[in-house]
Amino acid sequence: MTHTDVLIIGAGPTGLVLALWLTKLGVKVRIVDKAAEPGATSRALAVQARTLELYRQLDLADAVVEHGHKVPAVNLWVKGEPAARLPFENIGSDLTPYPFLQIFPQDQHERLLSERLEALGVSVERRTELAGFTDEGERVIARLRCPEGPEETCEAIYIAGCDGARSLVRETIGTGFPGGTYRQLFYVADVEAAGPALDGELHVDLDEADFLAVFPLAGKGRARLIGTVRDERADHADTLKFEDVSDRAITKLKVNVQKVNWFSTYHVHHRVTEHFRNGRAFLLGDAAHIHSPAGGQGMNTGIGDAINLAWKLTAVLAGHASDKLLDSYEAERIGFARRLVATTDRVFSFATAEGRIADILRTRVAPVLFPKVIAFEAVREYIFRTVSQITLNYRSGPLSAGSAGHVHGGDRLPWVPIDGKDNFESLAAMTWQVHVYGSASAELAAWCASHDVPLHVVSWRPEHEAAGLARDAIYLLRPDTYVALADTSSTPGALDRYCANHGIRALTASKST
Repeated sequence: MTHTDVLIIGAGPTGLVLALWLTKLGVKVRIVDKAAEPGATSRALAVQARTLELYRQLDLADAVVEHGHKVPAVNLWVKGEPAARLPFENIGSDLTPYPFLQIFPQDQHERLLSERLEALGVSVERRTELAGFTDEGERVIARLRCPEGPEETCEAIYIAGCDGARSLVRETIGTGFPGGTYRQLFYVADVEAAGPALDGELHVDLDEADFLAVFPLAGKGRARLIGTVRDERADHADTLKFEDVSDRAITKLKVNVQKVNWFSTYHVHHRVTEHFRNGRAFLLGDAAHIHSPAGGQGMNTGIGDAINLAWKLTAVLAGHASDKLLDSYEAERIGFARRLVATTDRVFSFATAEGRIADILRTRVAPVLFPKVIAFEAVREYIFRTVSQITLNYRSGPLSAGSAGHVHGGDRLPWVPIDGKDNFESLAAMTWQVHVYGSASAELAAWCASHDVPLHVVSWRPEHEAAGLARDAIYLLRPDTYVALADTSSTPGALDRYCANHGIRALTASKST
């Protein structure tokens, strides 16, 4: 029998990020995947701004930006001609270090994560499949089918199901997967092409109820065509070829396809499991929630699950927090997942609605209305905040307390760049920390020193007030960079009360310290 702290089932982006964060924090992990090789094709493309902010913790953000592609605008096409252009420039430039939509295909993304994990001494165990597991109260006993030899037994303190929509972990703990399946068949083609839609921007055809878009990739003339079909072609997914769907892209978006590197079809579901935790088992990513690709949210949400859970597992394994801290994982993530599934379902249903009224809205109203609406800065900012996930907060969660200025416990810390530096630099450390904008009392400094909690005091500037921060207030930040406590008293008693009320025995992130 082998032993590990956390057994991770599934080596997609969610499982790899969980393994990376836990390993960096000193937790012993084992990550297995039944596939013989990493995926060579991918559906997920977008890496949102909030994910890039969190990636700074492991120095991943720069690599994603360097090897991916920034999308400067989205273009809406009607009747074979561009009808509207919605530029992304200057949207969010005062909100985040990453004010853009970043395209970085999932297959490349997984390779990057795997390489970083191997650099930390952990490799994905391929052709290794979970056969089953039992939760024995104090431990989990899992049976693994390995490439050679008999089944292996692995003892783990926790098991993390990152094993996708057909999750065996979810099936075993019996949390269900209510929802439905879209009748449309999705297809994706990796192509080398030319034409006006191959200019590095995102292009969407609005002519028909079936969705069609050209997503730019890094490199000249490279793109992903993503679309849907719902007619008789959808009933023959196994035999559908690119030639069966390519005519619309060629005639409507004027794409001159020179080479098809690969072509794939798939069905999309909209489902959320009833619970993200059962005992010592957790569900993350597609094992917990799955939805329409509208908005490029799926992979980013799974990554968010992993980072939310990683620091909590670390704290409990180290004895720095009680087990109830782990209950906050579901409390914080399931509500967001449900709202996301509902929102993406509405957007996708509108975009693919059939009938004369839907056609008029899509081909006549949208191209005229969108540019006028997007001309308002407040609208542009709202759209960016929502799609980039920087508005995601845990205000109603069990770990969030207080408010100071416009910042509440559970919020993402506002980004404030000043003179070429920003207040996110210290967040690269995966640790609890205290921020004070203005001056900190001697008592607070002594408390932080005695509890081994980094204290970052930043001289007060008008930019801080503009961002919604309060002068001299205490902002206690979690290891995943969200605000745990916002307090205007400026006294360490607020920190003591917070820890006592939330079962936190030590504000130390790493298991090894």
